[in-house]
Amino acid sequence: MTRPDRLTGQLDPDGAVLLTVECQEGVVGKTSALPELAAAAQESGALNNIARLVAGAHRAGVQVVHAVAERRPDGRGANHNARLFRAAARLPVAQHTGSAAVRIAEPIEVAEADLVVRRLHGLSPLAGTDVDALLRNLGCRTLVVTGVSANVAVPNAVFDAVNLGYTVVVPSDAIAGVPADYTAALTRHTLALVATLTTTDEVLARWRAP
Repeated sequence: MTRPDRLTGQLDPDGAVLLTVECQEGVVGKTSALPELAAAAQESGALNNIARLVAGAHRAGVQVVHAVAERRPDGRGANHNARLFRAAARLPVAQHTGSAAVRIAEPIEVAEADLVVRRLHGLSPLAGTDVDALLRNLGCRTLVVTGVSANVAVPNAVFDAVNLGYTVVVPSDAIAGVPADYTAALTRHTLALVATLTTTDEVLARWRAP
């Protein structure tokens, strides 16, 4: 199989699921607690490309799963074992359960059939959450990973999905991190070793095909 043919097979709507990672208002939106990351997602075009992929998935009948990171106001159950978690607890915008900060950010549209999975702990959208069980029940063979950040949650999602036996596709223009050159290096030198790298346009072209 040529690479384009292999990608077409991987993106078969019957076996593919689109995952958005931490595309929430308090992370990539206008009221982000992480303005540098939000700016990277906006300025790189990644957030807009994620919205395009979600819309294309809806049209093609591809299941969409949104992975959201949040915490209780009392912090119960949250991690405290790394500097990242301690810093997050001091941010001016808290990702509190039920708050505007944990809503999926514009311009991404959430359809009634979409699944939203929320986690109170850890770094990964898959480890310790319901995502793996949901993907298996959905018949998922290929997980298309998008979102933020390329620094932490996105590589966690890719590695965990590969370890769980899924084929992973990463549209490299639909992920973001800081600084931008780190995202490019991670994609080329790390994610390329375990996932099929592609673009938003290539994914959408296959989801539009007869």
